[in-house]
Amino acid sequence: MPVVTPEAYRRAVLDLVARIPAGKVLSYGAIAAHLAEASGRASPRLVGQIMARSDHPVPWHRVVRGSGLPARGHEAAALRLLARDGTPLLGGRVDMARAAWAPELPPTV
Repeated sequence: MPVVTPEAYRRAVLDLVARIPAGKVLSYGAIAAHLAEASGRASPRLVGQIMARSDHPVPWHRVVRGSGLPARGHEAAALRLLARDGTPLLGGRVDMARAAWAPELPPTV
């Protein structure tokens, strides 16, 4: 299993997040799992760290916890943006059964 450089993995995470369509979401774990085989990395926490430290303009609000809850500390802003995107919500979380997105292309890292 290949292990890519931290910078290449960071780019792969941000590129994948940039592709999430409006009204859809990916969980941190789904991003990690999607990139795992190509990258040799499989850590939802690492995905979260990349998202937290990035100033790259990506739709950050479309990355949620597996339970559908938005990123800690950014719940109100994320829910506003998700609602504006037309994302199916159930109370204060995303309806993952309806909103989870599955990338069609295999990852390139």
